[in-house]
Amino acid sequence: MPLSNAISLIKLLFVKDKELYVFIHRITGYYPRDIRLYQLAMIHRSKPTKMPDGRWANNERLEFLGDAVLDNVVADFLFKTYPTKHEGFLTSTRAKIVQRESLNRIGNSLHLDSHVQATMHTSSHNSYICGNALEALVGAIYLDQGYKRCRKFIVERLIKKHFDLNDLVKTEQNFKSRLIEWTQKYHVTIEFELVDSYSDADKNPVFRTAVILGGIYASDAVGYSKKESHQSASKKALERLQHDQQFCEQVLTTALS
Repeated sequence: MPLSNAISLIKLLFVKDKELYVFIHRITGYYPRDIRLYQLAMIHRSKPTKMPDGRWANNERLEFLGDAVLDNVVADFLFKTYPTKHEGFLTSTRAKIVQRESLNRIGNSLHLDSHVQATMHTSSHNSYICGNALEALVGAIYLDQGYKRCRKFIVERLIKKHFDLNDLVKTEQNFKSRLIEWTQKYHVTIEFELVDSYSDADKNPVFRTAVILGGIYASDAVGYSKKESHQSASKKALERLQHDQQFCEQVLTTALS
C-alpha cells in the first residue's frame, strides 16, 4: 500500500465526517487532505453554515472557482482532442459539456444529493443543486489536490465517463448560436430583451427573455439564468421560423426594407 494511502487511512480513524471522507475517495480515487473544503462544497446557499470565525458560508465561492477550472480544463481537453477543428466547434462542444443540465445530470449520477445540505429538494424543477455542488466539488479538488489531479478527475471521471464525444459533437444544442447564424445569413436584426425577472417558490431567480427579429416579436421563454432563457427563447424562435411560413416571410421582408 502506498505510504500516502496508509496515512490517509490512519487519518480516517480521527475524521469526524467519515462518510463524506469515504465518499470523496470513491468518486475521485483519492483521500481528501482537507475534508473541510469538501464539507463546504456540499453546503447550498439555501442552508449556510456558521464558520469558526462567525461568518456564514456556503459553496458559492467554491462553485465560482470550480466553474472557471472546468472551463479551462474542458477547453484544453477539446483543443488537444480535436486539433483541426475551428473555434466555433470547440466553443459549442465545450458549452454542451459545461451547461447546467449536463453538470446536474452528472451530479445526480454521482449521488451528490446524498451529501448536499439544502432547505430545498435537489429534485425540484431546474434547481441545479447537484450541478452547482459538482462545480463546488471541482473547486475543492483544485484547492486540495492541485491542478494536475483536478484535471485528471474532470477528464477521466467526468468527461470520458459521462459523455459520448462522438454523439456529442453531432448534437447541436446551442439554439442561440443557430438563430444568430440565421439572422446573419439573411441580414435580419436580432435582439434579446429581458421582459421580466422574479423568484419562484424556492426563491430561485427566474428570467423571461423575448426574441425580437427585425423588430418583430418572435418568442419568449423563461429560465433559471439569463443564458438559459436566451437558449429556450431562441429554440422557440427557430421552430416558429421553420413552421410558420407567414411569420418567416414577414421577418425576411424587414431585411429588404
